[in-house]
Amino acid sequence: MNVISTTLPGVLLIEPRVFGDDRGFFFESFNARAFREATGVTLDFVQDNHSHSRRDVLRGIHYQVRQAQGKLVRAVSGEVFDVAVDLRRGSPSFGRWEGFVLSAQNRRMLWVPPGFGHGFLVLSESADFLYKTTDYWAPEHERCLVWNDPGVGIDWPLDGRAPALSAKDGQGLPLAQAECFE
Repeated sequence: MNVISTTLPGVLLIEPRVFGDDRGFFFESFNARAFREATGVTLDFVQDNHSHSRRDVLRGIHYQVRQAQGKLVRAVSGEVFDVAVDLRRGSPSFGRWEGFVLSAQNRRMLWVPPGFGHGFLVLSESADFLYKTTDYWAPEHERCLVWNDPGVGIDWPLDGRAPALSAKDGQGLPLAQAECFE
């Protein structure tokens, strides 16, 4: 696998080694030993999640203030614009974000460590999005950063369209009011 460092410390873009021919392709989507050796991440994954969404659905920016989750994310069908936001107050990159296109075609994955918020926007007609987490979902600790906070300034590729949001995501807080990591 090819591991690409990003501008956010600890956030990694991962390109798996794909073997393809006229019959199709094969790749290891996850191998614990290879992942640890290539990334240096020693956390164990405890939960897998699968999300199906239509075009312009925006999910996030989600995080848990306790039982913080690291996430290894990928699109298995369709295409998404995937975003990580540094929510660690002591970090030099606090409040900064970075986004990547993840798709079934490019097979890229993103490692989003604990301490970061995560969200994505569906760019294709629909998308199936898988993510492995390093801790269990804890709704009492879940928080949501508002998707369009001008203080963070995420450049979502919406081309003037309004995203489809859940009620919870529509009520996210701006970074200035959000409970973050110390």
